Amino acid sequence: MAVTRWDPFREVASLQNRMNSLFQDFSRTQGGGENDPLAAAGFVPPVDIYEDEHKIVLKLEVPGVKQDELDVRVENHTLTVRGERKFEKEEKEENFHRIERRYGTFFRAFTLPTMVDTENVKADYDSGVLKLELNKRAEAKPKQIKIGINGASSNQTVEATKSAA
Repeated sequence: MAVTRWDPFREVASLQNRMNSLFQDFSRTQGGGENDPLAAAGFVPPVDIYEDEHKIVLKLEVPGVKQDELDVRVENHTLTVRGERKFEKEEKEENFHRIERRYGTFFRAFTLPTMVDTENVKADYDSGVLKLELNKRAEAKPKQIKIGINGASSNQTVEATKSAA
């Protein structure tokens, strides 16, 4: 008999994911009014978000979605990504043993911090990954400031890094 370590946080995260999926599926079927389970299920593409001192980057996984079927907009400091992954109707549904991939429309919205320059957004699409780069405004980037020491000669300075918020 194998001994497994019980992790309560893993159980809570698993429960939360199942509940989120349940409520998302319920809201899609109630709101859309469509009886087709493939169209009603929809999907939410996973996203990775990271930042460095110059930009914020979002990577969304949207395999099976054509580049021209993606709609990316920035309005009022909100970044929205919309699209649709369509089910190939030429294949007969009776022959499927399992359908696990989700199809339908998706919508993701992200509130952008005020430090983002919304006029300079770069979008690239490669191998099913949509990469969005949002540059930070110049005043939000870290600056190097030299600080003089009291009582010392003018050529003795200490460097400090100040990050503008």
